[in-house]
Amino acid sequence: MTEFKLKILTPEGVVYDGMAESVIVRTTVGDKGILAKHEPYVAALTIGQAKIRINGTVRIGAVSSGIVEVTKDLTTILAQSFEWSDEIDVDRAEKAKALAEERMEQYKDDQRSLDIAEYKLKRAINRINTANIKL
Repeated sequence: MTEFKLKILTPEGVVYDGMAESVIVRTTVGDKGILAKHEPYVAALTIGQAKIRINGTVRIGAVSSGIVEVTKDLTTILAQSFEWSDEIDVDRAEKAKALAEERMEQYKDDQRSLDIAEYKLKRAINRINTANIKL
């Protein structure tokens, strides 16, 4: 399978910088598959999983939000957070989930705080689900 250059970046730094055979990411309008020689493309990412084939092996990552950009020579995932499934601290994610659920109850009369708590809950659930994927 033909490869293409892929970079995965977060505010903390470079998560991946190398070649990939395929990428599937969750955009705000659904899942998008990317292969070598893909047309130029930009989309907003939402909470979900990225499935990346590297050297014939699929790796899964938890993505919180961000953008994906495909150019002639490079595909870039610029994410608020990105964690490979095998690097997720499930205990920490479970604690974040419990805290977000508490906050949703606590802030049910404050829409802005409720929205933030809901986002954090979705992110924690995505991290837990991603960590539990067995390939």
